[in-house]
Amino acid sequence: MAETAAARPASTILLLRDGEADDKGRSGEIEVFMMVRHHEIEFSSGALVFPGGSVDAADRDIIARRELYAGGEGGDADALSFKIAAIRETFEESGILLARPRGSRELIDAEQAARIEASHRAALTERKTTFLDVLTESGMVLALDQLVPYARWITPEAMPKRYDTWFFLAAAPLGQLGAHDGRESTDSLWLSPREAVAGGQSGRFKLPFPTTRNLIKLGKQPDVRAAIEHAKRSTVVTVMPELTRINGGRQLRIPLEAGYDGELFEM
Repeated sequence: MAETAAARPASTILLLRDGEADDKGRSGEIEVFMMVRHHEIEFSSGALVFPGGSVDAADRDIIARRELYAGGEGGDADALSFKIAAIRETFEESGILLARPRGSRELIDAEQAARIEASHRAALTERKTTFLDVLTESGMVLALDQLVPYARWITPEAMPKRYDTWFFLAAAPLGQLGAHDGRESTDSLWLSPREAVAGGQSGRFKLPFPTTRNLIKLGKQPDVRAAIEHAKRSTVVTVMPELTRINGGRQLRIPLEAGYDGELFEM
């Protein structure tokens, strides 16, 4: 029997904003920032995904520097590393930075975020610097308190490459619009969960199963405030899909209590 591959820790953020009202004054749909993965990337090539990636050993170096983050009270090293990685990966992949200037209660504004991106983003993605150094040099404090746990998905044991991924919700900082890096991702866009799911059904987008289920779940919320408040009240149930065969067809089974409107889904 083949040995089960270890699941690598990873994090992703669903960055949210409220859509613009229509000409009749009706509120727009909630929108989420998403990216199209480069077709040559090994994992989820060509897929429409949320920004994120693997937890690095260097993310744990930040944990010892308590002055570099806010909102980690009561969290163990694993929990903190998932959140730190989520913000780092999102900055690397989109340029959006969830942080505050040291001594401030307000998230950094778009102009300051753009300066940090221009000075540090490329070097960070090329591993010529570390996120710890970026925070130290720019005088930033990570806003871990802005991340709300939303879901946890673990790749099935039968897969050769596996991830243990935490999904977080966060309201996008005002004015930070984000942009893909042109290497790991080839496009980026803000769109409603409804548009993303419809695009997956029509073939416009390639959507991984966990992404689709989380988009459908998110699309039930009318705005950012409601989505975040609902997530705060909810318990995250870990999902590790199991492949089943019923009546000659293949289906994925996930825990009903995870809140994805079902237990069995067609592949």
